[in-house]
Amino acid sequence: MQLLERFGTPAAVLSAGQAQLREAGISDPATLAWLQEPDESAVARDLEWLEQPGNHLLTIESSGYPPLLREIPDPPPLLFVRGEPALLRHPQLAVVGSRSATAPGRETAFAFAHQLSAQGMAITSGLALGIDAAAHRGTLAGSGLTVAVTGTGPDRIYPARNRLLAHEIAERGVLVSEFPVGTAPARANFPRRNRIISGLALGTLVVEATTHSGSLITARLAAEQGREVFAVPGSIRNPQARGCHLLIRQGARLVESAADILEELRSTLTIALQNGSGAPEREKPEEVQPDGEYAILLDAMGFDPVSVDTIVERSGLTTEEVSSMLLVLELQDRVKSIPGGLYSRSGKGM
Repeated sequence: MQLLERFGTPAAVLSAGQAQLREAGISDPATLAWLQEPDESAVARDLEWLEQPGNHLLTIESSGYPPLLREIPDPPPLLFVRGEPALLRHPQLAVVGSRSATAPGRETAFAFAHQLSAQGMAITSGLALGIDAAAHRGTLAGSGLTVAVTGTGPDRIYPARNRLLAHEIAERGVLVSEFPVGTAPARANFPRRNRIISGLALGTLVVEATTHSGSLITARLAAEQGREVFAVPGSIRNPQARGCHLLIRQGARLVESAADILEELRSTLTIALQNGSGAPEREKPEEVQPDGEYAILLDAMGFDPVSVDTIVERSGLTTEEVSSMLLVLELQDRVKSIPGGLYSRSGKGM
């Protein structure tokens, strides 16, 4: 980005002399040597990868480059994309956490991703074992949209155990990397990858993490980027919950359900969905008609202000189902929330 800001275009960067590059702040001999004589074989590998169906390259100057990512302090100049690039402009929530997650932690990530994607949000994560994989799978299970940001080249899958998951994401969502073809997994790649995960999203949810987890790096980056940070509390006896508790003490929003996140992001999400966010038309949430369980919920509400607990008792639906459905109906102006934690029908919901 430093060079692009100075010279304007990639072509101008590559045609600049060493003196100009040094004036622009580039002093590393290896970087200077590469810019003077780019690796033609590496460029050829990238071009060969781009010729394959479903593969794309976005530059920061592309109209399809995700606008939220462009806002961060150090956006990647290039994005290698497998899948539909327009999905990167869809409203997203990052869900991250421990690779060594507990079974309840994985179940929580799966449930949050499943419920949030059903409300029109894409779920973004890093394709790692544990919480990341559970979030991707929860989204796919509900036919939602998921984005996997990798720390390798676009031709490599890491970890190998998630190869089938990665292929499914490429078919139904999108895989994205800033690293060129052939880049192997390296420790330094993943903190860089994390800034893209948080940079694509409206907010970041941490489900389980130790106090030394890379997920806390993602949360810190999200806060620095001006995005919301959410954390799921856990047992004080669970080491995998201590990172979340630390985040909450530092100001992250404690959440216990998908409804808590949607409530916090309601205005931002509504604006993004109304603007289309550049996503394909098919990705927008369908208008919910008051039949089936929604009809049961509206009937249970009656015509006077009512609490969620009362709706649950009258309808037989679970608290999670009612909370999720109320948010959908509220976004569509069928119901409205009123002081005291109560809900009532709006004119459209009659």
